Amino acid sequence: MGEGNIFTNDEIQYLLRLARSTMEARLEKKSLPDVSGCSAKLREPASCFVTLHTADGGLRGCIGAMEAYEPLVENVVHNAINSAFRDPRFMPVSSLSELEGLVVEISVLTPPEDVDGPDKFVVGEHGVIMFCAGRSAVFLPQVAPEQGWDRETTLSHLSMKAGLSPDAWRSQDARFKVFRAIVFSEKDL
Repeated sequence: MGEGNIFTNDEIQYLLRLARSTMEARLEKKSLPDVSGCSAKLREPASCFVTLHTADGGLRGCIGAMEAYEPLVENVVHNAINSAFRDPRFMPVSSLSELEGLVVEISVLTPPEDVDGPDKFVVGEHGVIMFCAGRSAVFLPQVAPEQGWDRETTLSHLSMKAGLSPDAWRSQDARFKVFRAIVFSEKDL
């Protein structure tokens, strides 16, 4: 998916409905939704994250893929299931009524690009991946602005998310990649 590959409103609504109906089907122990009728653009290989928020904006689940290895519609299905039922930070979504109270957000990613250092990461524009001491962590582009973080605060939290000290991002062996995301949410419909 090239940058600027903007989705139509119908495609955005389709993907958001697909994520929600996938989670509903899993809770009801029914077949997953049929994606054969989607547009050609949604069948192109792309990676995404599916994020679940509580009504008050709190994080309830967020799982995704950094590399495009399957059609976007299939990646949405897999990440909706993983976000709702397999995010190790949270108990699985347990009922349709709980799911009804959650807001679905999808972030379709551009391919990550290597950058020379942390100073190339632009808060609010880039998502960032850090590799250091055999560990890695990622933040989507919307995380830092939502938290009110500047670059250094974001990188400190990224280091801790990777299980490292808050200043690990300053290490000589720290490497970084940045990416962008096309983000859409049910709250924007």
